[in-house]
Amino acid sequence: MAAPADLNTLKQDLTRRMDGALEVLKKEFSGLRTGRASPALLEPIRVEVYGANQPLSQVANVSVGGPGLLSVQVWDRSAAKAVEIAIRDSGLGLNPQTEGQTIRVPLPPLTQERRNELAKQAHKYAEAAKVAVRGVRRDGMESIKGWEKKSEIGKDDAAKWSDEVQKLTDQTIKKVDELLAEKEKDIKAV
Repeated sequence: MAAPADLNTLKQDLTRRMDGALEVLKKEFSGLRTGRASPALLEPIRVEVYGANQPLSQVANVSVGGPGLLSVQVWDRSAAKAVEIAIRDSGLGLNPQTEGQTIRVPLPPLTQERRNELAKQAHKYAEAAKVAVRGVRRDGMESIKGWEKKSEIGKDDAAKWSDEVQKLTDQTIKKVDELLAEKEKDIKAV
């Protein structure tokens, strides 16, 4: 990678990549069950229909039917049984009930043990996001050192740019910690 024209170009690239790690974390967090019903809970589920393994979103519409109920409207009646089986076998501890093309998915209250497991999973997701952010930081620092070594930027610029990359990393890690604290609060809320 050639030296960018200025610090802003480098920061934009690193910010884009770090924001990507935050988006992945948010998506993973949306799949963790809290006390409230959320269609995002069923997003990772894949259904075996029409001879293919497809995302649930391509065979049904998921909506919230109440604080502890998800409603899955299957588009093709013949796929309802496959969708029910996929939800039951998802490992989310859900017991769907089929009524024609509509599948009702009541969300049982979380036990304290399950809340603790979900909190641990949230920590794993957050740690993976931090690792990704640090990887982006490492790439940025290596680029800066390389440009300095090739005399494409001076020592002062390299130091200034390195400080900026570290500040950006610290801000992003702080956002990860804030997202984790918020998710933990949701999980622990009874």
